Amino acid sequence: MSIAMLAACASAPLSPLASGLDATTFDGKVRPQDDLYRFVNGRWLANTDIPADLSSYGAFTQLDEQTREHLHQLLEEAVRTSGPPGSDQRKAADFYSSFMDTASIEAQGLQPLAAGLARIDALTDAGDVSGYMGYTQRLGVAEPLLWSVQQDARNATTYITGIDQNGLSMPDRDYYLRDEAQYVGYRQKLQVYITALLTAAGEPDAATRASTIMALERRMAEAHWTRVQNRDPVATYNKMTPVQAAALAPGIDWRRFLDGAGAPVREFVVSQPSFLTALGQLVQSVPVADWKAYFRYKLIDAYAPLLPQAFEQLHFGFYEQTLSGVQQPRPRWKRAVAMLDDSIGEITGRMYVERYFSAASKQRMQQLVANLLEAYEQSIDSLDWMSPATRAEAKKKLALFGVKIGYPDQWRDYSKLEIRAGDLAGNVTRSAAFEHQRMVDRLGKPVDRNEWSMTPPTVNARYSPQLNDILFPAAILQPPFFDPQADDAVNYGAIGAVIGHEISHGFDDQGSQFDGHGNLHNWWSAEDAARFKQRTAALVAQFAAYRVLDNQPLNGELTLGENIADLSGLAIAYKAWQLSLGGRPSSTLDGFTGEQRFFMGWSQVWRRKYRDDNLRMRLSTDPHSPSEFRTNGAVSNIDAFYRAFGVGPQDKLYRPPAERVRIW
Repeated sequence: MSIAMLAACASAPLSPLASGLDATTFDGKVRPQDDLYRFVNGRWLANTDIPADLSSYGAFTQLDEQTREHLHQLLEEAVRTSGPPGSDQRKAADFYSSFMDTASIEAQGLQPLAAGLARIDALTDAGDVSGYMGYTQRLGVAEPLLWSVQQDARNATTYITGIDQNGLSMPDRDYYLRDEAQYVGYRQKLQVYITALLTAAGEPDAATRASTIMALERRMAEAHWTRVQNRDPVATYNKMTPVQAAALAPGIDWRRFLDGAGAPVREFVVSQPSFLTALGQLVQSVPVADWKAYFRYKLIDAYAPLLPQAFEQLHFGFYEQTLSGVQQPRPRWKRAVAMLDDSIGEITGRMYVERYFSAASKQRMQQLVANLLEAYEQSIDSLDWMSPATRAEAKKKLALFGVKIGYPDQWRDYSKLEIRAGDLAGNVTRSAAFEHQRMVDRLGKPVDRNEWSMTPPTVNARYSPQLNDILFPAAILQPPFFDPQADDAVNYGAIGAVIGHEISHGFDDQGSQFDGHGNLHNWWSAEDAARFKQRTAALVAQFAAYRVLDNQPLNGELTLGENIADLSGLAIAYKAWQLSLGGRPSSTLDGFTGEQRFFMGWSQVWRRKYRDDNLRMRLSTDPHSPSEFRTNGAVSNIDAFYRAFGVGPQDKLYRPPAERVRIW
């Protein structure tokens, strides 16, 4: 696309449209040069309480709550009007009704798990344990390995089986291994939870079994790789045959495992070989009785939110209240909507799109994406740290980017999925088996590059390094991210930066290891790779210096990919917005220049408050930095921000020019 065409695409949404800013959130006592995040969001932060049923709250959650309410209305309508037996509408209505039918759930008790518990009781030796680990893949309760079908990272045109570590109740290995008081407390409360859950299920000697399960999970946690190690796509790509896996982990009966999963294969990719070795030793050394206790607990735990209220409340008390600080359960309809989105998300997604997503929004987004891609290409051309050969490869990759906006062109076929009214646990089990079989059926077929990994009502976006495409679901294309009635400055600072963020993932420390066809392939010269690493190391150091809670540092290595994407995405969005002006000056609206409103638009979409336990969990598990650091950390590296607000050495967000990180 030429620059002239780019400018024409975006000429329509200039003034006299609204500024796109919400002045009620501003804090006039804070200077943007010192803290852009609180200047834009300070009053909102001071006056907003996190809803009792949420662990954090912000622009994303506000929009997500609105979207869930829309889905709620659609599902209530579907129940009233029903539909022909076997139709998608009837399936959505019956699934939703089964979740809301608490009388049937209470009456059934643990009966929905009877067959699964009996299967566990029948285990007699280590071979049975291996077979059952495979069988759990069909239930959507994959323990302690996670089997999946994915693109082959070394041959992105084909599917291959992948095997990952799993098996822990708590969010990360840190919760089992760290000695700080908070983590000791989490472990104690987990043991209390396991005991209570087993007691409610009528399990004998629940406290002793809970101690056994805790000890087994800790041994698994010791073998888990760290989140930072898991970010290395080369280290986590270990293709092997079942024979080779048997040599690596002889304690696991791989034939039984694969038969249990219902998908014998000739080769698969193992993410963490050392975990397999450790798990194999556990399968052989841990008594079968202990494995049976563990499997019974994990099955009941996984289904607890679908069981009678006693189980549901225990599950909430540990996973939501203890681990995330949530004060009260979500209304049942919210949980029902979330379950349907997880299980039959393209049925409810289609209902949502037909009611709430316009063709005009999709067209405007296509223009914005095209503008961002054009700006990215120009930015690659101007890089002073990259050689011409590597720059040419980067442009090749950019030219092959795919774009998915709003909803899939072809909806998933659920005709083989059986949904029954009054059978919630059964509906969830059959949905998991349906998804498992859908994965199995992929094997041996060409990769479907049109498939969506998010449902349309998702308030998020995504880049896939192996598909080399960016995806923007319908639900995120609303204010404050995207406002068709707003001037372009704020739209580019908000959804434009989100677009740039996702494009930048193709060139972050992980995505940059994949080529334009989605293959794990090094297209960098050694010199350019060293220069890239030098720049990213500076970003690691910048974010590792930020502190939260009781002076805990951010993990700059865990968050590196997202920090690169934030910084580069914002810089490219600014460039695209400047190009879209076609040489015309930007409008001053609500007392702010277009340049200022661009960065304020960026800031207002990141407003968020966290409960302490939720924030602590994010420090261990979330590759994204907390919102204030995403906002201020990125702008402090961008020269245009300094010009927009006159930032100087006396200001808190000032970084000397030599220390400002510039990557893409």
